Amino acid sequence: MTFYIEQISQLVKNFYNIDANITWLAGYDEQNFLLQTTAQEKFILKVSQDNFPFIEAQTEVLDLLAKSSLRNNFQKQIPNIKGETITIVEWDGKKYFIRILSFLEGKFWVDEKNKTEALCENLGSFLGKMDAVMQGYFHPAIERQYLWDISEATLAEKKLHFIKDHEKRRIANYFLLQYQMEALPVIQGLRKACIHNDANDYNVLVNDDAVTGLIDFGDMVYSALINNVAVACTYSMLHSDDPLTVAKQVVKGYHEVNPLTVEETDILYYLIAARLCISVTQSAYFASLNSNNKHHFITEQPAWKLLFQLIQINPIKAADAFRNVCGFAPLIDVNDDYKNLLQDRDDVIGRNLSISYKKHLKIVRGALQYLYDDKGNTFIDCVNNVSHVGHCHPVVVRAMQKQIATLNTNTRYLNDVIIDYAKALTATLPSKLKVCYFTNSGSEANDLAIRMARHYTQRNDVIVLDHAYHGTSTLAIEMSPYKFDSKGGSGQKPYIHKALSPDLYRGKFQYDDKDAGEKYAASVLEILQQLKEKKTPAAAFICETILGVGGQIPLPENYLKNVYEHVHSFGGVCIADEVQVGFGRVGEKFWGFELQNAEPDIVVLGKPIGNGHPLAAVVVTDAIADAFNNGLEYFNTYGGNPVSMVTGLSVLNVIKDEQLQKNALETGNFLMEALKLLMKKYPIISDVRGHGLFIGAEMVKDHQTKEPAIPEIDFVVEKMKGRGFLLSTDGPLHNVLKIKPPIVFNKENAKALADNLDEVLGELH
Repeated sequence: MTFYIEQISQLVKNFYNIDANITWLAGYDEQNFLLQTTAQEKFILKVSQDNFPFIEAQTEVLDLLAKSSLRNNFQKQIPNIKGETITIVEWDGKKYFIRILSFLEGKFWVDEKNKTEALCENLGSFLGKMDAVMQGYFHPAIERQYLWDISEATLAEKKLHFIKDHEKRRIANYFLLQYQMEALPVIQGLRKACIHNDANDYNVLVNDDAVTGLIDFGDMVYSALINNVAVACTYSMLHSDDPLTVAKQVVKGYHEVNPLTVEETDILYYLIAARLCISVTQSAYFASLNSNNKHHFITEQPAWKLLFQLIQINPIKAADAFRNVCGFAPLIDVNDDYKNLLQDRDDVIGRNLSISYKKHLKIVRGALQYLYDDKGNTFIDCVNNVSHVGHCHPVVVRAMQKQIATLNTNTRYLNDVIIDYAKALTATLPSKLKVCYFTNSGSEANDLAIRMARHYTQRNDVIVLDHAYHGTSTLAIEMSPYKFDSKGGSGQKPYIHKALSPDLYRGKFQYDDKDAGEKYAASVLEILQQLKEKKTPAAAFICETILGVGGQIPLPENYLKNVYEHVHSFGGVCIADEVQVGFGRVGEKFWGFELQNAEPDIVVLGKPIGNGHPLAAVVVTDAIADAFNNGLEYFNTYGGNPVSMVTGLSVLNVIKDEQLQKNALETGNFLMEALKLLMKKYPIISDVRGHGLFIGAEMVKDHQTKEPAIPEIDFVVEKMKGRGFLLSTDGPLHNVLKIKPPIVFNKENAKALADNLDEVLGELH
């Protein structure tokens, strides 16, 4: 029930003998009113319903604080004419609890524009002193399951679906998953206390560098003591360009008067994130109810801003910072040069496994499009296309966790999920591609695809593109010029044939040739004719639908359409290698071959299919599947296992549900335009090409000779790493900047990448 001004005025006169002007105040749960007497006295009246024991606990806590040195920093309770601090009234058969509290003068934290480090430290100190006073207090009513209690943050998961913005929902879900993994197992064993639980920016009063008051004990709960610090950190960090420094000062002030433990500070980052997630899911829930209570949304926008800031802060950096201000042993060893780790790696790991960057990185955590190293640095991942929908995507992770805790076995037992996934996967492909074989890697899948093509055609020879790469199995290496032509390679086998790479920048036919696609396709036709004359006709033609290590090269218009027609006319099979290209990355289409208006006979899938989980697939026509079913059983111990199938299905669902193909298109176009502007500014960039978030930028020393800018591009990659952007190089001449981030990569990331690249190229120039 809502009480009106007239009713409140009468209640105040009858029960408190106070004659005052009444003003309604907004509140979250309770009804609040400002009372102003003719003597210029001000009071706050609060109306609560149906929870007398909890109201009683609040009065006891205020009595306790009124007897402490902090007495002037909290509201005092005004008794009614009977001397009671709680007035019980009945209306329409329901009980309401009325309290009048003194009015605290001061400026709310949210209104203080100059929040100094001293003020933040004083907030921590103030809360530490308050918690020391409240230590040992307990009332049964405060031991409750309460959605605003950070220890109950998993309850917020049920309201994630109310967040309509895909990126925001993904980030909130990510942080709730991390809370569940990192904080929840620890927090249950930490010390508990009665905590205020709501030192937010509308409850804390300040004057210059000091906290002068704290109001509203309506969120009071018996919970982990560190949650009180986490709440204060959360709201003090809002509206700050350096939120971690703010939180450090709060922690420092608290620890100096009420010492924390290292176990508490180490999970503080996740507790802050969890409190924000509770807040934004509640706001989304109330929005779904069309609430017009502004208090339901008052923190929504700054909370989202802070969550986006928080995911860019390495959690190890945060934990180390909190340890530092408390005098605990550091987490980060800035002097560790990995000498021992590198020696151990050299002892037990193959010597020809390369490591990226001159100054090596030790990556310890992933968060969607971000990676965190052990030194506290955060990197925007611009190159790991394997984690297609983002590192540790919460929907994929949860699905995997549930399935691996339920069952994981092989395909010799009936299981629904392999059928569900195969149907979902083939629904994205041309209708003729309808039979799935599941493997563990793209290399294995390419190997199997060639084996099936040979079964179907009863032929052996394979046509590939020059500079192509198709994997690490023996057969995959044999059909990868990138490997067999390189140092240590075994050379070209007589049954492998190289067609011209259809490179419109460096190749025989370039951008100004409108018939380049048909002319490059003629290179394949020529090989087909030669093989027929030798009576060793081709079994298959295989190529990536955008060339990866070949130089991030989109195929010329009509190239695949013509090649596939030529191959079919000679009885061969066309294989589309979508291992790096597929699943919406190119933006305009779901599959790379769709950009060419061509349909393969076999499509090979890998890398993004499982978001980093070892999963790949070969999808073929009925005719090819029937030919392969020749009496020799195909069995793959791990291929098609339930965990892999659930993983693959989750990835497909995430791409669809979060509209990530659209994001790849829009963000990719945005980034391509930014790179083209840099190309006009810096001649070292000679070509920008790609589709969606599959982009290459070629770098040369001279536009006429096209001499590759090798030292320069290495300088750029290293400098960009130092600025927090992970890039790599590709192409036969190793002079193409490779950009293939997780497709959750957003426009803000793209702008930051382009802006920093601009500055690095300026240094180089």
